[in-house]
Amino acid sequence: MHTVELLLDDALDHAVRVLWSRLHDAGLPSLATHRHLTNRPHVTLTSTPAPPTPPPLALPAPVVLGPPVSLGRALVLSVSGLEDLQHLVWSALGAVSPWHTPDAWTPHVSLALNLPADRHSEARTLLSGLSPLSGLAVAARSYDTASRTVTDL
Repeated sequence: MHTVELLLDDALDHAVRVLWSRLHDAGLPSLATHRHLTNRPHVTLTSTPAPPTPPPLALPAPVVLGPPVSLGRALVLSVSGLEDLQHLVWSALGAVSPWHTPDAWTPHVSLALNLPADRHSEARTLLSGLSPLSGLAVAARSYDTASRTVTDL
C-alpha cells in the first residue's frame, strides 16, 4: 500500500516529539523509540494500492492538534482542519481503504501504537491539560509500506 500523508511544520513536529518523549520517559510505549528514518509526526489522508498522484494540494493548510484520545490500541492526537483536503484527495484517487472513506476517517497524529488497554488511562492522564496545538500542514509525502520508503509529493 501507498499512503498520502501530510507533514507538520517544525513547531508542531517538535511538540509531537516532546509528547513522544514524555510517554517514553514515563515508561509507556511511544513512537519516540521507533527509529526508522521515515518516522516523523504526520497525518495520513488515505492509502492506495498503487503509487498515488494526488490533485494539487493547497499547502500550507491550517491544522489543530488536540486532545489525546484512544483509537483502538493506539494513543493519538485528534486533528481538525483537514476534512475538506482529505475528501478531495480521497475522491481524486479513488482510494480503497475503508478506514479512509471521508465518513470513516479519523484524522490523527499517532503518539503510541500497541498501547496495552490497561495503560491508556495512564497515558491520557500523563498528557491531560494539553492545550490545542495550532500550526500548519506544510508538505505531502507517500509512504510505501512494502519497501518502507518515502516519496515527496
